[in-house]
Amino acid sequence: MEKRVQALQRLRTAILDSEAEINAALKADLGKSGFESYMCEVGLTCSEISYMIRHTRRFAAERRVPTPLAQFHARSFVKPSPYGVVLIMSPWNYPFMLTMDPLADALAAGNTVVLKPSAYSPHTSAVIEKIISSCFDSSYVAVISGGREENQCLLREAFDYIFFTGSQAVGREVLRQAAEHLTPVTLELGGKSPCIVDRTANIPLAAKRIVFGKFLNCGQTCVAPDYLYCEASVKDRLVQAIGKEIRAQFGERPLDNENYGKIINQKHFRRLAGLIDREKVVFGGGLEEDRCRIEPTVMDNVTWEDPVMGEEIFGPILPVLTFQTLEEAAAQVNSRPHPLALYLFTSDKQHVRYVTSRCQFGGGCVNDTIIHLATSAMGFGGVGASGMGAYHGKVGFDTFSHHKSVVDKQTWLDLPMRYQPYQPFKEKLVRMFLK
Repeated sequence: MEKRVQALQRLRTAILDSEAEINAALKADLGKSGFESYMCEVGLTCSEISYMIRHTRRFAAERRVPTPLAQFHARSFVKPSPYGVVLIMSPWNYPFMLTMDPLADALAAGNTVVLKPSAYSPHTSAVIEKIISSCFDSSYVAVISGGREENQCLLREAFDYIFFTGSQAVGREVLRQAAEHLTPVTLELGGKSPCIVDRTANIPLAAKRIVFGKFLNCGQTCVAPDYLYCEASVKDRLVQAIGKEIRAQFGERPLDNENYGKIINQKHFRRLAGLIDREKVVFGGGLEEDRCRIEPTVMDNVTWEDPVMGEEIFGPILPVLTFQTLEEAAAQVNSRPHPLALYLFTSDKQHVRYVTSRCQFGGGCVNDTIIHLATSAMGFGGVGASGMGAYHGKVGFDTFSHHKSVVDKQTWLDLPMRYQPYQPFKEKLVRMFLK
């Protein structure tokens, strides 16, 4: 157990020593500022590692459970054990944190790990490889660089566990390949996460927190509010407040703001540009193709049939739709694939209970966005089309552990009732114990 803790300590130290290099890499790949790099990548990673350092010994301990009287005399316990060799495939949008967080959980659980970071964020992948090689022998943790060909090669191998974060399309392929070896899988995917705002919401505060969550990392966040779904009576006021907040947070010319990042590459830039309907833009819409930058953009009067509602946006475009009743909103959300996140802005506790109990989603917030994934005390994961399984903290440790159920039976007593020849008296005893 001490070796696991020491491995985590080495990893945390190496990350902190490499913070300047990590920041530079994230700036090169995604245009992230140093502040955002620490807040959303390095800081969150160190927080998860520190949590696992403090709790790994307890998480890994055998847990005794009650033994049925029919098994007298015995000791029953659950023993966490590592799966073995784990493959972690991470995405490009938070390339450092979404590689290192699951790595910390896997190491705490005692596994060896193969890391496959995204080819779309090469500068960060190079720093990850440098950090890992400075901490661990390649037989313990190895980093594989490359793109689609390397992904396919890895997926043809027989791993003991696969942890994948990325798109639904690639997630399906991972699941298909894992099925060939009957390998258990965690899929952290995405989806169109709704942000519901009712008439009782604190509109100025809602606008501030929605703008933060939506346009963080230029909207390239798996749990970003994908679309704004607000009660019709407050729509105009909310849209105006959101425009005001965009100016307050990013300035009158966001594309001149060096703390506002960029789209990962030309392919994704062109896809996002194609989703912007100029006739429905009420704020933003400016583009810089050569620098892969898109202004925070708000589109009003959007319908469910618009192209922007046909796929996960994963960019700085916020479509606005309206509803008349909360029941209508919940029914519409439930009629679509389950989202990774759901956000509700309201002052009505009954509305909170209604939405959180009626709508199916991975996780979310009431009167805020994004922050539910920033705690190691709760698991983070999707449901249905937005993923399967979860991680962070104890949930992450359990994800990368097989829990053996063991009965340690004593030899000084052996109850004869289970053995043949079966007799009426033995049957009475069995019925007495098993009722």
